[in-house]
Amino acid sequence: MSRYPYLLLDADHTLFDFNRADRLAFSATSRYGGFPDTQEMYEAFSRINQGLWNQFDQGLITKEFLVVERFVRFLKAIGSSADPEGCNSVQLESLSRGSFLLPHAEEVCRTLSRTHQLYIVTNAVASVQKGRLSGSAIAPYIKAAFISEEAGAGKPDPAYFDYVFSRIDGITRENCLMVGDSIATDIRGANNAGLPCCWFNPNGLKPPADLRIDYTISDLRELCQIV
Repeated sequence: MSRYPYLLLDADHTLFDFNRADRLAFSATSRYGGFPDTQEMYEAFSRINQGLWNQFDQGLITKEFLVVERFVRFLKAIGSSADPEGCNSVQLESLSRGSFLLPHAEEVCRTLSRTHQLYIVTNAVASVQKGRLSGSAIAPYIKAAFISEEAGAGKPDPAYFDYVFSRIDGITRENCLMVGDSIATDIRGANNAGLPCCWFNPNGLKPPADLRIDYTISDLRELCQIV
């Protein structure tokens, strides 16, 4: 009998190689917008983008505002007259095709799907996440994906997890495990919802003192020994 037959898996930076997909999406956006595709430009956009996502995770802004505002600010910062809404559309469309997986994600999902029910829990843009998942090698192993904009709330809000639980038969606070890389959304979300959690920490970051972390792994294959 599995300890945690229901696994709630974060997507970006846990299963999917978001950095690779994001860099390629920036290249596509730079071609559309007519601005240089340099690492310096990409890092400038990433700082603005991450800052807005942090605000979204705190419930301070909406995702609809975020996705366009990041380009409004970036294009203003570099003195470009490109259309921010057009840049956003190109970036999201490119991201939706970036189904790159992190090391061992496919084998771990394939192995665990034989004995567990696997679900994606994510704050990402719905069109992007659906496209990436459907085109990925792990698609056959995932029962369902729960995306924040469809749930009306996002991690770490307990309301998001209430939404997820209302749609999975048989799941309880004791028989599931939240697995993710983000302290701010995955681990804090699990704490807020009273769920066991596993922190995927491949970079060896220092754990926060104010949160409960039941398990820590640096390699996805370690998950098989926990569940």
